[in-house]
Amino acid sequence: MTSLTTATSAPGVDVGPLEDFAVGEGRAVVVGGRQVAVFRHRDGRLSALDAVCPHSGGPLADGQMDDRVVVCPLHLTVFELATGRSCSGQRDVAAHAASVEDGRVRVVLGGAPDPGHAPLT
Repeated sequence: MTSLTTATSAPGVDVGPLEDFAVGEGRAVVVGGRQVAVFRHRDGRLSALDAVCPHSGGPLADGQMDDRVVVCPLHLTVFELATGRSCSGQRDVAAHAASVEDGRVRVVLGGAPDPGHAPLT
């Protein structure tokens, strides 16, 4: 049996077809052993953050989102979707790059959040 590998020009890890990511919602995926929440915005953009809230381990993919933030469903901790910065005084989460190529979602892991930032006001 021969294995065929298809090369792609896009960096990152393929986490599934775009149609598996509902508009206006988040979905948890695993990238390099790390849980990542991928959010599909109504305007077609994608955002990706670490999937676990640092406050109490809440599932961020299940949180309510708008164009700018996601709210953890456990204790209402708020994070910016573009940066992972906490808007409510908790520790930040890491933000990751997410894109679509040939109808498939790809995620590139970003670095760790900056633990010393001041909360946004």
